Amino acid sequence: SDIKGCQKKLVEQLTQHIQESPGPPTRKLIARCLATLFSVGDTFLLFDTVNRCNDILKNKDDSPSFLPTRLAAICCVGCMYEKLGRMMGRSYEETVQILIKSLRSAESQTRIEIMLTLEKVCSGMGSAISNVHKEIYKAARHCLTDRVMAVRCAAAKCLLEMLNHASFLYTTELESLATLCFRAFDGSNYEVRCAVAKLLGTLIATTQQNQKGNPAAHQNKGFKPISLEEALGVLMSGFLRGGVGFLKGTGEMIKGSSGVNREVRVGVTHAYVIFVQILGGVWLERNITTLLTHVLDLVANPKAASSHVDAVYFS
Repeated sequence: SDIKGCQKKLVEQLTQHIQESPGPPTRKLIARCLATLFSVGDTFLLFDTVNRCNDILKNKDDSPSFLPTRLAAICCVGCMYEKLGRMMGRSYEETVQILIKSLRSAESQTRIEIMLTLEKVCSGMGSAISNVHKEIYKAARHCLTDRVMAVRCAAAKCLLEMLNHASFLYTTELESLATLCFRAFDGSNYEVRCAVAKLLGTLIATTQQNQKGNPAAHQNKGFKPISLEEALGVLMSGFLRGGVGFLKGTGEMIKGSSGVNREVRVGVTHAYVIFVQILGGVWLERNITTLLTHVLDLVANPKAASSHVDAVYFS
């Protein structure tokens, strides 16, 4: 009740700080304070605050001096959606549209913050925003192969969160997203490889986890469940051929010399580890024969190691 009594003043003070070009630590603190304030107090000023942030995002001022204010508004929106979830109502539609539209002309810092905020929107709203999942996916696809490594990391985190709520990612879009991950490994640094490998490993593991027991898996009723051999084949195709679709036929895998970037192979190897870690020890005991057969087939493939240096990665 004490907070409710002075909530209007506190909200006004916090939103005023957004306009004062705060730095990264300050904007994160403002965002957490606003989200906490609405979660423990009244929500009567919630939509007004979201609209204020949206107005800042709509501002076409692209000067460096306005950038901290824009980043603070994006950060605040993300924290509120993450903390308050479905209390935010249908305000997400306008917010998501503004964020995605802003991506087109945004510089790298803004692209990172937008991806992190879209991740938080997906986390807080869950399946309630299924009508905009595909738009978020399209935006994240472009960012996953961005020239700036930190943008790739943020996009991978966004897509990883989407896996929990959007079944089309591990059904109809499985091949497309896996191929995109292989491309994201190309020219990547350690942080990107870790983030994208986690996304790829989780993506492939989800195809096996959600065949039974998860209602979201049955949204695409016309889609045939993916067998373990097919799921492992996706990872194999990335290791052997890089960003080429896995349905092209295994015959193509053994033709010619290996032209796969080493970063791609390291990333896919990491994804194998994530895949097994997620499915767990009991699953591994049940499927050890299939997994070992697959690994031995991969090692024996002529394209797997074109030199002794490549062979080191198998160990």
